[in-house]
Amino acid sequence: MKRSIVGGCMAGCFCFGLAAPLIAAEPAVTSTENHGSPNEKNVSAAKPVDTCLTDLRAFDSQMEKDGYWLGGSCYVFGDPARGYSAADAIGYENARPSYEVRVLVASATILARHGQRQPCEDVLATARDTYKQHLADLHSGGTPRLDIPGWRQLQLATAQSVTDQDISFRSDELIGTEVRNPQNEALGSIDDLIISPETGKIAYLVIARGGFFGIDEKYVPVPWGDFKIAPKAKLLVLDTTKATVDVAPEVNHDRFTTRGQFDQESQKVDVYWKAHLPNKDVN
Repeated sequence: MKRSIVGGCMAGCFCFGLAAPLIAAEPAVTSTENHGSPNEKNVSAAKPVDTCLTDLRAFDSQMEKDGYWLGGSCYVFGDPARGYSAADAIGYENARPSYEVRVLVASATILARHGQRQPCEDVLATARDTYKQHLADLHSGGTPRLDIPGWRQLQLATAQSVTDQDISFRSDELIGTEVRNPQNEALGSIDDLIISPETGKIAYLVIARGGFFGIDEKYVPVPWGDFKIAPKAKLLVLDTTKATVDVAPEVNHDRFTTRGQFDQESQKVDVYWKAHLPNKDVN
């Protein structure tokens, strides 16, 4: 558990540490000559760089097709130590290049969101070079390619209700785990756990969705008992649709509710999911 927490913290710190100087490197425009007003320049700079974001998503998709990473919104992207890809055969000590790729892509995403097109493309180019070398090392080491579509189908087929298993789960087994429906559509990944103040047990899992590497995500709490989980917590399954999750009650990233309002918030969440999940009766 300590290993995954330390790795995540290091990646997060390095991510913002890398992005900040690159953003700062873009010269500020204070003159209105040939550039419009300073306010107009600030508005323009704040617009996301769609071209670089498109390139980032294409790179993410290509790596998933290569069979060594799970892409999309899954937080464990590029983390063979968690066992989410065939690359875990190389061992944790050789996983640093994949962490570097993850951090570089996250940094490029931040730059794109700040309107920094050229720095975004520069960082993305570094990520591609790092990935290319890492991929060559995996191939030369005989690391097998993972059939990700087949792997997901197997996880879906073997998933069982979390309440039907006499198994305890650590938080780092659940946080970051991808969530899909039985039709194999991606619904997001687990961002957090919510503990009931009354029972002291897990009440909800919070699904992060709609973003890219933690940027512009929405956070949707779903009752713990409504999930199915694949063996070794490799995948979580929720019998719903993207459209249903899109309009589900959301929570802030930093808290489920304000102090003393847990019952009120949980009632709203419970009523929604009772009405939108199979075999749920509205009381």
